[in-house]
Amino acid sequence: MSQGVQLSKDLGFLRIGAAIPLLRVADVDFNVGTIIECIKKAKNEGVQVLTFPEMAITGYTLGDLVQHQALLLKAQECLRHLLDESAGSTMVVIVGMPLVVEQKIFSCAAVLNSGRILGVIPKTFLPTYKEFYEDRWFTSSNIARSDTIELAGQEVPFGTDILFELRGIASAVIGVEICEDLWVPLSPHEYQALAGATVLVNLSASNEVIGKSDWRRIMVSSESGRCIAAYCYVSSGIGESSNDVVFGGHAIIAEYGNILRESDRLSPNPQLVVSDIDLERLAHDRRATTSFRDASRQPKSFRIVEAEVGDPLPARLWRTLDPHPFVPSDLTRRAERCREIFSMQVAALAKKLSGAKKSQVVLGVSGGLDSTLALLVAVKTMDFLGLPRANVHVYTLPGFGTTKRTKANATKLCHALGASFEPVDITRTCRSHLKDLGHDNREDAVFENVQARYRTEFLFNKANELDGIVLGTGDLTEIALGWCTFSGDHLSHYHISTAVPKTLVRFLIRWVADEELASSPAQKVLYDILETPISPELLRPERGEIIQKSEEVIGPVELADFYLYPFIRFGMRPGKILYLANEARKQGLFEGQYTIDDLRRWLKSFIERFFANQFKRTCLPEGPKIGTVSLSPRGDWRMPSDAEAKLWLEDLEAMYLKLRQQAE
Repeated sequence: MSQGVQLSKDLGFLRIGAAIPLLRVADVDFNVGTIIECIKKAKNEGVQVLTFPEMAITGYTLGDLVQHQALLLKAQECLRHLLDESAGSTMVVIVGMPLVVEQKIFSCAAVLNSGRILGVIPKTFLPTYKEFYEDRWFTSSNIARSDTIELAGQEVPFGTDILFELRGIASAVIGVEICEDLWVPLSPHEYQALAGATVLVNLSASNEVIGKSDWRRIMVSSESGRCIAAYCYVSSGIGESSNDVVFGGHAIIAEYGNILRESDRLSPNPQLVVSDIDLERLAHDRRATTSFRDASRQPKSFRIVEAEVGDPLPARLWRTLDPHPFVPSDLTRRAERCREIFSMQVAALAKKLSGAKKSQVVLGVSGGLDSTLALLVAVKTMDFLGLPRANVHVYTLPGFGTTKRTKANATKLCHALGASFEPVDITRTCRSHLKDLGHDNREDAVFENVQARYRTEFLFNKANELDGIVLGTGDLTEIALGWCTFSGDHLSHYHISTAVPKTLVRFLIRWVADEELASSPAQKVLYDILETPISPELLRPERGEIIQKSEEVIGPVELADFYLYPFIRFGMRPGKILYLANEARKQGLFEGQYTIDDLRRWLKSFIERFFANQFKRTCLPEGPKIGTVSLSPRGDWRMPSDAEAKLWLEDLEAMYLKLRQQAE
């Protein structure tokens, strides 16, 4: 591993685990034995931070037994066994236990690492309502006066003002709270996050009632999102007493609003839930979110305790990879997402028309994906505004590369939707212009761009004639790669899909076909458009078939979008993007078949194109922001058009060499 890719140091991942061991109430020897079994299993999985439930050493449902000296002394005795177990490992282990401090009993989290007790965190908020009665036995951290205690022969930091920083891993800072601390209006983890904690840990003993598990998921995921952090929650299993309540064992690992891993509830077996947390992603968004920065101006200070952790072994990524980050994999969520996006596009165009005091829309439709989506939005907008669909003026502008298939599909679709339609052959005009330029009709950039620019000029002139607006037909992926002609299809009055990536365009069209136009003549046409190769159709076809295929020039669309999302959304390094793409490749997640060399080639092309085409994005027309990724120069993305890509290309090559060496 030392010669290969290191998940923590090279990629910014931290591997955390939540363990639900077998438990017997008050049988401390048994409990510590099962805890040690979980620790050994976690070691084998390369876990760096491992968390156990509240009072895991003794059991939570002790009642008045928790006040007995025999139990309290036994708990401390067995803590030494856990220290001995931790001595041979750099794993940080966080375990719950009762502890007497200042002649009071506290429910505590002991943080262990390499034979040391790094710190002890006492519980702050004690539930004493309904089935809970903690005030009878425990004391709140608010009452404690000591900031250090003597425990297992060590002088140990004690209190809620302690954070644990993992040396050698950037942004790896752990904050610890206990059970009820999560459920109150001002939780300890909020202050911990504002003070720099990126990983929030909660040791809990939460019983099961109908609907409570859903509430836990909401709380854990929402708090991880609000705090721009990872949140690891683990609660007691069925070994707790069922005298009046039932415990099910619930472990949840969330990151920035998303649940990464979750345990099975009410399982008779011990469980270990493991996930890799992307610390770089969290650090990026904390830097980028100015409101988080401003909220950090709070007076509460924390003591920092350092810990040493190793890199996960083996180099397997414990994290679900999404090969299509813009498109939900769940079919129900995908349909909901498509409905929402389409509605947002319609609402945006309706507002643009009403604000401009216009009722006519002009656009060119080629029979390809992007112009098809723009047309669908336009006719739906007319329905939305109570205007006739004939107010959508569609022109198909066949040039040198137009095929019968795409022209026919454009024609049939416009007729089926009730838009105004007119074909205008531009080949004669383009030949004349090429002649004026002294061009010999060879298929070069001039040959291609003359067509693209004339089409745009024609549409703008028609918009003037009709007193309407030109609706742009590009997409986010093409904008990122510069796959558009400057002052040609790059321009419009309004760019309706400026923030919609190509992979999502496909699904939007399919959703409209299935949900809005089911069993209509337009549905069949849309299906054929979806099967048509992506092409600007600027080069002459061969035997009537499209010869100019975009994906052969700019790379597979699914790879482009896979690269685009983390590059913009999280400022992710190209080397890390390559690593994740390679993991997705090895797991067979992509639709296409790629080698590591393919991934490198197209990522290199993506970087070069992205930097080289910023000048086009600098003067991008207006268009609605749809998702979290946008390249609008007035909103999400500001960048000089003459920046150098050298640093990013070097990072890519360094990771590529590491991956090749590791494969060998």
